[in-house]
Amino acid sequence: MGHFIPLSVPNFQGRELAYVTDAVSQGWVSSGGEYVSRFEKQVAAYTKMPGAVACQTGTAGLHLAMLLCGVRTGDLVIAPTLTFIAAVNPIRYVGAEPVFMDCDQSLCLDPEKLKSFCHEECRFDDGILIHRATGRRVRAVVVVHVFGNMAGMEAIVDIAVKYGLLIIEDATEALGTYYTGGRLAGRMAGSLGHVGVFSFNGNKIITTGGGGMLVSGDENTLRKAKYLSTQAKDDELYYIHEEVGYNYRMTNVQAAIGVAQLEQLESFIRVKERNFALYCEIIGTDGPLRMLPFREDTRSNHWFYSLYLDLEEIGLDRDALIQELEQRGIQGRPIWGLIHEQKPYRGSFAYHIERAFHYFERVVNLPCSTSLSEKDVEKVAYTVLEFAGR
Repeated sequence: MGHFIPLSVPNFQGRELAYVTDAVSQGWVSSGGEYVSRFEKQVAAYTKMPGAVACQTGTAGLHLAMLLCGVRTGDLVIAPTLTFIAAVNPIRYVGAEPVFMDCDQSLCLDPEKLKSFCHEECRFDDGILIHRATGRRVRAVVVVHVFGNMAGMEAIVDIAVKYGLLIIEDATEALGTYYTGGRLAGRMAGSLGHVGVFSFNGNKIITTGGGGMLVSGDENTLRKAKYLSTQAKDDELYYIHEEVGYNYRMTNVQAAIGVAQLEQLESFIRVKERNFALYCEIIGTDGPLRMLPFREDTRSNHWFYSLYLDLEEIGLDRDALIQELEQRGIQGRPIWGLIHEQKPYRGSFAYHIERAFHYFERVVNLPCSTSLSEKDVEKVAYTVLEFAGR
């Protein structure tokens, strides 16, 4: 069978060990130490933002984002149903409720349906968007850049401005993705909303083992984020706390890994681009069996690769393909189960979900690690073609 080809694993070929050893030798292994602030400054510079706040996880960053955007009990927050559930759970952490939105062909939140929901299902009174059916305020929209593919932010930003919505950008999968065309040219994923959040989980394009980062263009938001993430200390000597805070600070050891990983990010993206191009060359980008593209007016980080199966035309079974790959020592996976169908969210409002079902049934993620060789890509691609009888 040969060696196992995993879906997405970390790549530690840089100065990770040297930086971690340095952090440990200095005795700074917890939430203090130079690597945390160094990592924050470097992520802020990379994303062209005034500052960044390191967190324990991307989920912690999204929880802070809800608090920073003033989302509170009883509010509604618009969110995609096609995403990992960590993008949605923080809405419930603060006592709010999600309104689930469909995806467009990029697999990201559909701007047309967002616009239609705001116009048809809500009223806009004195700068506040109210959901007619429930009388609740719609305070924010969570936009997820799925698999490193930028959402249609030009349209989403315009809608948010028109209806007084704050944008929380879940860029956990999209560090390094940016627009190359249009009025947002040069703008990075995570830099387009009120708050942006990145993840450094083990399967992300760069990792700190766990960990996340929050960015914002607003200095007050950044100060409040750091305050809340460090137990809301108003007096560090006498331990005075005027708000409920959280132990969400990234450790120095994690940040040391992050600094080393960030040094390699652009080279990782080049490998991702090369391997994706090879998949496209072998499997194709049109027809009933094809690789889904990334948005044309962007430089995507190409985090995850999506194989599309036209079930009706080629009569293939998604799960049978995943099993066949597994038998050949290759890890594939379906898209996440749609969130509005998960038990905790079955009673939530879902707005005309259609495309998300379509893609859920027809997409398989193929191996995409930055350590993936061209030989590995060829093995995966030709296994897919063989299964499809092509």
